[in-house]
Amino acid sequence: WQTGLMDCCSDCGVCCCGMFCFPCLACQVAGDMSECCLCGSSVAMRTLYRTRYNIPGSICSDFCITLWCPVCSVCQIKRDINRRRELGIF
Repeated sequence: WQTGLMDCCSDCGVCCCGMFCFPCLACQVAGDMSECCLCGSSVAMRTLYRTRYNIPGSICSDFCITLWCPVCSVCQIKRDINRRRELGIF
């Protein structure tokens, strides 16, 4: 991952969007990945993203993170997407 799970201060806009309009951010993530809007906060979306970019982890860790920290999970994915776009690798 380009940022840590709890690294909210690295992109306050994403963090605020996640805190105050979580469904909107989840839909943005799904849209960025050309997936159904309802999938943005799912374990499958996190696992798909992680495997697409060879990010270390497991389905079990993806499940636990999305279960216990769903806002942090989606924020982390969105920050990662934004950073990869800046680098031209998304």
